[in-house]
Amino acid sequence: MSTVETFDVLSLTDGARSVVREALAAEANHEGLALWVEVTGTRGPGYAYDLYFSELSLAPGDAAVGRDGDLSIVVPAASVERLRGSRLEFSDEGGGGLVLVNPNAPTREEMNPGIPEEILAHGVEGPLGLVATRVLDEQVNPAIASHGGRCDLVALDEAARVAYVRLGGGCQGCALSRMTLSQGIESMLKEAIPELEGVVDVTDHASGANPFYAHE
Repeated sequence: MSTVETFDVLSLTDGARSVVREALAAEANHEGLALWVEVTGTRGPGYAYDLYFSELSLAPGDAAVGRDGDLSIVVPAASVERLRGSRLEFSDEGGGGLVLVNPNAPTREEMNPGIPEEILAHGVEGPLGLVATRVLDEQVNPAIASHGGRCDLVALDEAARVAYVRLGGGCQGCALSRMTLSQGIESMLKEAIPELEGVVDVTDHASGANPFYAHE
């Protein structure tokens, strides 16, 4: 493990630096602690993150370790390229909090783990795919956002006229997700794309956590 003074993986704005240092000072035994930042998966169209304090001495040899003044920052190896060039900011919105601004985006494979390559190969960039994406962004997602839900287009088979979608947030694992799909999402998509033959849900509902609606 080597620490570099010029850290090109992650930078902090003055506001974020102040918040992090204040939180670090509040730790009972803060000597030797570093700010750890890592990618834990995907959320919506971007990455999901975990920020926490842990011992600098625990950083693996392949981790990226840098300094921001007297603050040490650790980024595990698997997260380095996913975070390179990111900036940690403090935002006043929603009561205030740290926001990670990341110029990198997940690959289609990262966004859709476990989905067969033959489905992903259809892509979303065709004429119908662009229409479906717009419907989801402008009509569907605002409608299901009230319970933390989201629907993303994974692929659209332009030849077979079949859309493959993934539900997330409160809709993943939700007992009423099938109704949401058939009576809401599918209806909106078919209204905008009359030639659409079907909508297939490729969500891994088994791994969904804390759905808004509980099945009694």
